[in-house]
Amino acid sequence: MPLKAGFIDKLDSLRTGDWRALTGRLKEEIVREHERLCLVSRQLAALEASSRGEQRAAAPGSAEAKIVHLAQLKGIGLVGGQGLVNEVFYRDFDNRRQVGSYFGLTGTPYDSGQSQRDQGISKAGNHRARELAIELAWLWVRHQPTAN
Repeated sequence: MPLKAGFIDKLDSLRTGDWRALTGRLKEEIVREHERLCLVSRQLAALEASSRGEQRAAAPGSAEAKIVHLAQLKGIGLVGGQGLVNEVFYRDFDNRRQVGSYFGLTGTPYDSGQSQRDQGISKAGNHRARELAIELAWLWVRHQPTAN
């Protein structure tokens, strides 16, 4: 547990897999990595605090309000909601075909003479939105197992 207090102090008592004491260089490297981890942890905490503040003060109809609204659904957290708002919900769609086309999830038929078959999805749309939609679909299945 490297983020617990006293982690660095316990390095002297740690042993390798073959019960040898840690070398000086290894301890130095662990200390440097621990400093980096602590820095990243502090930066993430600051970002999350500012994000929570923005969401509490979100004006109705704003992007932040949309993110908060999406995060209330099971399987969509703040990161997924933010991705959807940034990649998809900045624009308006008139029908479901436009939505499918934007995500690149439309069929690609092959029709040549007597041969007719489907070649799968086109993958011509926004790949970031498509990846997010597929990930959210799997999360929906995971969190809503009885929904078909």
